[in-house]
Amino acid sequence: MKVFLVDDSAIVLGKLAAMISGIDGVEIAGQALNARDAIQSIVKLKPDVVILDIRLNGGGSGMDVLKRIKKEIPPPIVIMLTNYPYPQYREKCQALGADYFFDKVTEIEKIYDTFKQLLKDKS
Repeated sequence: MKVFLVDDSAIVLGKLAAMISGIDGVEIAGQALNARDAIQSIVKLKPDVVILDIRLNGGGSGMDVLKRIKKEIPPPIVIMLTNYPYPQYREKCQALGADYFFDKVTEIEKIYDTFKQLLKDKS
């Protein structure tokens, strides 16, 4: 399962990569710090799963990325991971096609369990 990571913090990207790369069957396909690079890379690499932050630097947001990548065939599974877990953001992301929505502070461990379930469902 190929995974692409998008966050405006290199530290967070490193932590996510370390956590996810320890799961058998999961490969980090790439990373991006901004919306433009994320969209270009995701369209090119066609990962199975994208972990995406809402707030990004350099023009564009995670919601912009979400809206664009969900038009791909097949669309990737998208896990929104944010420090802004407000209900209005959750609702907007779900309306744009997000498959999961987790709070970075209180729910980051759910990513591991989500991957385990996705891998189980895939086999």
